[in-house]
Amino acid sequence: MTSAEFLLWVRGPGLQIATVIFAFGIILRFFEIFMMGRKKNLSAKRASGTGAGFRTVATRFLPADSETMRRSIFTIVAGYIFHIGLFVTLFLFVPHIQLFDALTGISWPGLPTPVVDFFAVISIIALLALMWQRLTKPVLRLLSTGHDHLVWTLTFLPLLTGYLAYHHLFIPYTWMLAFHILSVELLMILFPFTKLMHAFTLFVSRWYTGSMAGEKGVKV
Repeated sequence: MTSAEFLLWVRGPGLQIATVIFAFGIILRFFEIFMMGRKKNLSAKRASGTGAGFRTVATRFLPADSETMRRSIFTIVAGYIFHIGLFVTLFLFVPHIQLFDALTGISWPGLPTPVVDFFAVISIIALLALMWQRLTKPVLRLLSTGHDHLVWTLTFLPLLTGYLAYHHLFIPYTWMLAFHILSVELLMILFPFTKLMHAFTLFVSRWYTGSMAGEKGVKV
């Protein structure tokens, strides 16, 4: 198979397969979550849980106390750098926006390529720093599982291969672009069945927790 044939496959059948599995997996996971149900609250409602739910979503982006911030400052800062960099790289890179437009008919303004390139670099550095911390801190190394390393790899490869493809590094561009798209497709296929699913369930779970606490009159 030539590089052109490989690129055509990952951009065609490969992307279609990954998209179907991704969509099916997301729907399945949400179905599982909502079918679990919830125990009926037998106590009288002391307040509406709606506002408390949204308040919890807004206030849980940072630790609730300064001591937690002090003890986890490296993880928090590196984590935010990674997530912001990933968001910019994925959603504000013009070629990515053009792909979303081709798939969904929806587009939006992007950022200049040098700006996105900068965010891609700092996101890669932040991911490497977080993995270094996980490998060198005894407690984190003990708690880490193969699943954790898989999630890190699935997230890291699209960023790395995308950066290498854009800058035409190491191997011919066509091959690197194909590997980049393939790495994204592997991420899409496994996304719903790993911890990465938290990107979709994060706000739902926070709202639910805050709502339940609000109905009981607990300050959140």
